[in-house]
Amino acid sequence: MRSLQDLASASTHFPRTPPMPLLFLGHGSPMNAIEENEFVVGFRRQAQNLPRPHAILCISAHWLTNGTHLTAMPAPRTIHDVYGFPPTLYEVNYPAPGSPALAAEAQQLLSPSIAQLDMHWGLDHGAWSVLKHLFPAADVPVVQMSIDYHRAPSHHYELAKRLYPLRERGILIVGSGNLVHNLSKVDFSRVNEVGYGYDWAHEARNRINNAMDDEDLDTLLHYERQGHAFRMAIPTPDHYFPLLYCMGLKQKHESAFRFNDQLLAGSLSMTSVRFN
Repeated sequence: MRSLQDLASASTHFPRTPPMPLLFLGHGSPMNAIEENEFVVGFRRQAQNLPRPHAILCISAHWLTNGTHLTAMPAPRTIHDVYGFPPTLYEVNYPAPGSPALAAEAQQLLSPSIAQLDMHWGLDHGAWSVLKHLFPAADVPVVQMSIDYHRAPSHHYELAKRLYPLRERGILIVGSGNLVHNLSKVDFSRVNEVGYGYDWAHEARNRINNAMDDEDLDTLLHYERQGHAFRMAIPTPDHYFPLLYCMGLKQKHESAFRFNDQLLAGSLSMTSVRFN
């Protein structure tokens, strides 16, 4: 594998900057796109302290593919990949431009044999439901990167490392998912009760948070070996994998600042993390 220095020299389209922060965002319900609550306030607060990015690379839990793909169109569409919600949610449009240049640079860093450019997807709700609070003017170009759902956790962690040079080119990288995400166990009678979580949800959230702080990669990469609480919190890894991209991109000296660190509806965690 090429060194970070070699990879950095390959990333030439965007001017060099100090390393951009890195975000993992617990996106939760799509309704966060249109509701006013403490979680969207938390997103907006973080945006106030972010350097202005040249572009955004978003890894969303809602684009699962065979192989890795990067949106490369100049104007990605807003994808309403949700069902059964109020009509106002389907009226949301997030008309951020794309960045074919960023897609090409990310492809080069990953190597053309690993990542393919995509002209059909767009921005799914894992991206636009949170980005609209960070950059409401939709004036920062966005590229989405898919998750190769059939690969091991270690693959996603190692793949992310190759993308690090983008952080030194003014690119904000966002992983959008949820640490605890078990929709089959959602308690809809308490869906708006912030802080309410089953015992296993509290345990899993706390242990994942501690593993992040301790850089305990064995726990994070081998979540399926961590017992009952993890099995309940991560019944499928789609919403967990974006965190592994962030851990791969995080540098040793960087700290993790958590916000929105609350459980909701028994089996969801809104925990979000800024690394820098």
